[in-house]
Amino acid sequence: MALYAFASVLICWVGWSYRMSFGDKLVAFWGKPFVALDEKYLLRQAFLGSFPTATMVFFQFVFAAITPILIAGALLGRMNLIAWMMFVPLWHTFSYTIGAFSIWCPDGWLSKLGVIDFAGGYVIHLSSGVAGFTAAYWVPGWAKTERFPPNNIFMMLAGAGLLWMGWTGFNGGAPYTASTDASLAILNTHVCTATSLLTWLVLDIAVSGKPSVIGAVNGMITGLVCITPGAGQTSAGLRQMGAQLAGIGFIVCLNIVMTSLVRLFIKLIVPLRMEEGVLQIGDDAIHGEEAYVLWDDEEKYENTQVNSAYDADEYPSVVSKTE
Repeated sequence: MALYAFASVLICWVGWSYRMSFGDKLVAFWGKPFVALDEKYLLRQAFLGSFPTATMVFFQFVFAAITPILIAGALLGRMNLIAWMMFVPLWHTFSYTIGAFSIWCPDGWLSKLGVIDFAGGYVIHLSSGVAGFTAAYWVPGWAKTERFPPNNIFMMLAGAGLLWMGWTGFNGGAPYTASTDASLAILNTHVCTATSLLTWLVLDIAVSGKPSVIGAVNGMITGLVCITPGAGQTSAGLRQMGAQLAGIGFIVCLNIVMTSLVRLFIKLIVPLRMEEGVLQIGDDAIHGEEAYVLWDDEEKYENTQVNSAYDADEYPSVVSKTE
């Protein structure tokens, strides 16, 4: 789901949606769709920063791509993969681009109102959170299992470390230049993240009596997300708070409405939810491959339709060495 989202958003981004997000104004909340692959367009200076537009296109693409990947977390273990393949480009085109243009493009109405989203707290995190909840409403019910613990806490910690480190570039790169704003954003990001991690850890000890590694990572991610919209800011007055609340309201309503409309449209074509039998089997039923195969000493590789190590007639299935 994540790989598909990353790849499909890139094609949409250079095909039409970058300029819907950062191009010429069509209406107050949306830009005109147009290709972003013209040589002259890509090599001219970007609308912000001192680098070519090609750099801006790719930098902003990663923001756009991570948003549906975050939504995928609300739909794992329930959503039909074909429906997901339809959902990503539709939601990206009709929801993400509106939020991005409204807040980040200088011509956007929320940008003119003074709404600040330093590095994606509204356009990415709030959008994906609301869209994830809304999408999950339209695709009810997890696969029948009691809990979803990480399958490998060491890998989770490795990913968490990379995420925390990478957020330095995420927030620090938002001003598009090495500046006081970038320096302040980086420091604020790490202070907020450390504070959130320690707070979650203390609460874990107070509630359950044990410091949880998973809880610490949750606290870390919470801190990273919370600081993102205002990472480069030091203070805000009442007027600014009013503008921020207007931005929150718009993003919430936008994603509830657009996500629901996209879901209802897809539902007319394919089922939104996988069949229960397919969900119970998992990867093998969906992809013809197993994500986690544990071979014991008495088994050999099993042939599948897409991955055959041996001749199918000679080794039709997993066989015992003693047979």
